[in-house]
Amino acid sequence: MSPDLRTLAESDLPEWLRALNNAFLMPPTVAPEEVAARRPGIDLERTQGVFDEGRCVATFRSMPRELTVPGGGLLAASAVTNVSVTATHRRRGLATRMMSRDLTDAKERGEAVAILIAAEYPIYGRYGFGPATWINEWDVDVPRSGLDRRWAGPAEGRVDLMTPAEVRKIGPELHERVRRLTPGAIDRTDRWWDLDTGQLVFPSNPWKELFYAVYRDAAGRVDGLATYTIKEHRWSNKFPNVTLETGKLIAASPAAELALWRYLLSVDWVTELKSGYRAPDDILPLLLGDPRAARTETNADFMWLRVLDTPRALEARTYTGAGSLVLDLHDAADLAGGRFRLETDADGGAVCTPTRDDADLSLDIAELGTLYLGDESVLRLTALGRVTEERPGAATRADTLFRTPRRPWTPDGF
Repeated sequence: MSPDLRTLAESDLPEWLRALNNAFLMPPTVAPEEVAARRPGIDLERTQGVFDEGRCVATFRSMPRELTVPGGGLLAASAVTNVSVTATHRRRGLATRMMSRDLTDAKERGEAVAILIAAEYPIYGRYGFGPATWINEWDVDVPRSGLDRRWAGPAEGRVDLMTPAEVRKIGPELHERVRRLTPGAIDRTDRWWDLDTGQLVFPSNPWKELFYAVYRDAAGRVDGLATYTIKEHRWSNKFPNVTLETGKLIAASPAAELALWRYLLSVDWVTELKSGYRAPDDILPLLLGDPRAARTETNADFMWLRVLDTPRALEARTYTGAGSLVLDLHDAADLAGGRFRLETDADGGAVCTPTRDDADLSLDIAELGTLYLGDESVLRLTALGRVTEERPGAATRADTLFRTPRRPWTPDGF
């Protein structure tokens, strides 16, 4: 009998979680307490499994999210996660079957794009996804940073340490403000905050309390939040040698961002700061007196995006000035392809409609995903042969319209 692909029933969840753990190289046994803790975070109607003789051999689920696009608009997105195929069942088209079903369902639900974090680069391009945001991670040699370690706080406003319970109260409102300023960001659910502040703990993953540093402006408004942990090393010859690992740092103003980085870089005994995943154009290296003290640890793709409704997606974001482009989009899955005219006005607003006019640019739907948030150069993709310029000058015109002043960034995984 061929493997059975089905939407999960309640009784399938323990076996599905076992298969997921196995695929992601975690201990496969899942205790009943673990199943009970994870169950409220899983929408069974959006969760698929492939079963072979009662054993789950492939997993897949998605969840609704709001994606911030250039200009601050919020777009309904299907966030794909927990995709796995057990090594015993590769090359049977199982991932393709699950992805095809989920993308079709997402389009019918009215979700204009699908997003995911790719564990491996080569997998998702064939499904129409393109890398839309990137991340950097820096290791800072603090003694060589050129900063005054005697820093005593910002000239205006203040930095304070808070408890998890306090952060649970003030964090969501701050994040709502920050994400609307950050193309590529997604919303955080109540469950996300419960996990981040220790109100919800999975039995298999004991919670370790974080440090929480909060920036308030001169009027007392919370404008920034940083989380971090401390990894202490052996103090050779009685010299301090401590690593600070940044978790999340979000800021609604430049003053908040500067103050939080300066605080983290001035913590006593810290000789190494790990930045965590940051936007590739984060201010951190240039904040240092010697930017060479920030060694790049990671520079990689992060969130991938797949357009499902071309007019809605292109009309949701803003552009740089007035212009017109005809895009010929190729979509093997026949979900969002066709020929479309994008008209933008001086204020950055846009109208996108189907057309039969000659194309300015031809490209695969995955390349539109790469370009959508403004991070990639149309000219670079044209040079690589991934975008075809049908009319001279169209690639330059598209670059001007699509690119954003700061690079998009996705602060959270999912």
